[in-house]
Amino acid sequence: MKWFFRIFFRTIRLVLTPLMLLWERLTPPRALVRTPERQQQVDAETARLALYQFRACPFCLRVRREMARLALAIELRDAQHDAAHRQALQQGGGEIKVPCLRIEGADGSTTWMYESAEIIRYLQERYAG
Repeated sequence: MKWFFRIFFRTIRLVLTPLMLLWERLTPPRALVRTPERQQQVDAETARLALYQFRACPFCLRVRREMARLALAIELRDAQHDAAHRQALQQGGGEIKVPCLRIEGADGSTTWMYESAEIIRYLQERYAG
């Protein structure tokens, strides 16, 4: 019975993954428009951020769509297929769980933020206004 569930969910994942990625490509959210000076300032601030993610993770997809809506140029790091990023996530954040936003402070401190809702709330508070 265990093998049945494993095959069932693997099949669902194989079918839904391409559909989710296609939906992400075909329906991008309308990006927030800022003045060029403000956008340059936001880009400089987001240069200290990195999102560790799996391409087909639905929670990562939510965060990426919010990043697109807020017009944020945050570096995406593939923790699923890139061993170096996966190891950095485990060593820095303590666990391999995505999405994870790595926030490097101005003083050199690093914060690892898990949970898509928390990441989205952080991005909205900082960059939506």
